[in-house]
Amino acid sequence: MNTQTSHKATRLNLVDFKSVPIRTFWITSFAFFICFFAWFGIVPFMPDVVRDLGLTPAQKWNSVVLAVAGTIFARLLIGKLCDKYGPRLCYTWLLILGSIPVILSGLVQTPMQFYLCRLFTGFIGASFVITQVHTSLMFASNVVGTANATSAGWGNLGGGANRLGMPILAALVIGFGIAESDAWRYSMVIVGGVCFLTGLLYYFFTKDTPEGNYTELIVKGEKIPMRKKDTVGFLESIKDYRVWVLFMVYAACFGIELTVYGTMDDYLQHTFKLDRITAGNLVLSFALMNIFARTLGGYYGDKYGKSNGLKGRVWFLAAIIVAEGLMLGLFSIATTLTIGIILLIAFSLTVQMAEGATFSVVPFINKKAIGSISGIVGAGGNFGAFIAALFLKSKSEVAEKAALLANETLGAEAAAAAQSVASAQAVAEGFLIIGVAIVVSGLATLIIRFSLEDEKIAKREIEQLSPELIRIED
Repeated sequence: MNTQTSHKATRLNLVDFKSVPIRTFWITSFAFFICFFAWFGIVPFMPDVVRDLGLTPAQKWNSVVLAVAGTIFARLLIGKLCDKYGPRLCYTWLLILGSIPVILSGLVQTPMQFYLCRLFTGFIGASFVITQVHTSLMFASNVVGTANATSAGWGNLGGGANRLGMPILAALVIGFGIAESDAWRYSMVIVGGVCFLTGLLYYFFTKDTPEGNYTELIVKGEKIPMRKKDTVGFLESIKDYRVWVLFMVYAACFGIELTVYGTMDDYLQHTFKLDRITAGNLVLSFALMNIFARTLGGYYGDKYGKSNGLKGRVWFLAAIIVAEGLMLGLFSIATTLTIGIILLIAFSLTVQMAEGATFSVVPFINKKAIGSISGIVGAGGNFGAFIAALFLKSKSEVAEKAALLANETLGAEAAAAAQSVASAQAVAEGFLIIGVAIVVSGLATLIIRFSLEDEKIAKREIEQLSPELIRIED
């Protein structure tokens, strides 16, 4: 006689490894971590890539933009596929196919080859959507925001942990006799291999729902979550204004977090005269806040949902988004390192809480199309990063060109210094403008409404939930 979870988990009991929802939570969080680790794995090696491939500053920026652009398309597609085929198969194939461009990144010889690898590596950023769909299917409404936020936050750690992990991996590779100049290539190949193996892990050790995989439920003649009216649900989701408001909101939080990851190292070095290692460690600390910050956003979303209904979730989301915009705007005008670090910590906390709060609202928009809606909203994050990267790139290029023209008679060294200062000032101005835009998007969140029937259903679900996991004998 075996026991299996027959209903969604009503609490996040992380040590209950026999529970299908908890086991899936751990595996999907790990898969998300690996995907983000691989997606941003090249970042610590960009000086080596620039040297080996002869990339210009513009080409380096282009590779950043392409890595984000690939994810936008992938996230829009993967949500629909999750509704139809289930998260287990979608994650398995994403990891296996996504491992290919990661491995090939270590074999590139030309800028164009590098561009293509970055574009297709960006597809594994869609892992976020599958993680959110899978945890939404596994956890009940009283804890779904916390579960979604925690799995996403711990997965997001991969985007910062690579700054420490990839240099360590490269050092191990060198220890085995590989030339230092080639260590970054071998490191990318190894990480790609780990993605492939994680895909196999996902296939064999997770299930689509607490009751079983979609194929098993079909054989038993049971209802498949989100699948019966998949087409209708998808069409409804793209017509629902609330989905696009959340698209914009996620662009204003996760999109900006991605942009900050990519620009903060240089900004700290140029603005506050920090050395490369110190600046990198600060950015890593910023990423490590995902251990708890995103969970806090989901937790408070659930908390206000219990006390004030679905509108309570929206109110909290609006407040935390506005706070995020204020923190980024204030950081952009900070002139001392101490104040700058305090504001950066505050921004880090609020932006990650906003991400968690967003996906405490998403599962309640349309339960027939959780995958499609998660995909659209998730794509909003990368769309925001894409637009923000283009915006900062254009401001930086204009400022650098003007600085070079103004200082070209002073010598190469002086001109380069002036160029760095101009770039940092342009980015600061860009951060301020982006901060204002975030505040506006936060206020716009308040137009999200739920029907009285939706509020009644959500309240009834909370009242009927058991505080313990419900198990039955198989």
